[in-house]
Amino acid sequence: MKPKRVPYVKKKKKEHSLKVYGRNICLSTSKAQRVIDQIRNRSYEETLMILELMPYRACYTIFKLVYSVAANAIHNTQLTKIGPSGIISRIESHKATTVKKLKPRARGRSYPIKRSTSHIYVMLTDLELLEEYISNGYCFYIEDEPSINTKPKLPFSFPFFKIK
Repeated sequence: MKPKRVPYVKKKKKEHSLKVYGRNICLSTSKAQRVIDQIRNRSYEETLMILELMPYRACYTIFKLVYSVAANAIHNTQLTKIGPSGIISRIESHKATTVKKLKPRARGRSYPIKRSTSHIYVMLTDLELLEEYISNGYCFYIEDEPSINTKPKLPFSFPFFKIK
């Protein structure tokens, strides 16, 4: 008789950074970029205030993505709320497909209309979870000066967060 196979259950470790990827958003990459540049490496609360007060159309879409990544962080981890330790560590916009349409004109002619879309990537990092992650030995240290044999680094860099 064959022994019973026990299913392998992978241990779930706490995630210190959570990601959201908004795809095919009907928004030009350059127009999204001017908003994204203002909120990169800011705290979550400060980001929400900036997005509410900026007068661009892209702000509402990016606001929804930032709010969504915070909701994912609360739901998927043991966090009760995102405080000042939550930082938008990475936010990018990439060019997506261009929607092409034809606008009918006089005498049976038509003019092309090109609507550009973009993909927006948002990553929220909780510094408290990151410190716990490093102290438990899941992470590597950050070097002061890079050498020839560089070790893997974090996907973002904060000047105030150096560990030896």
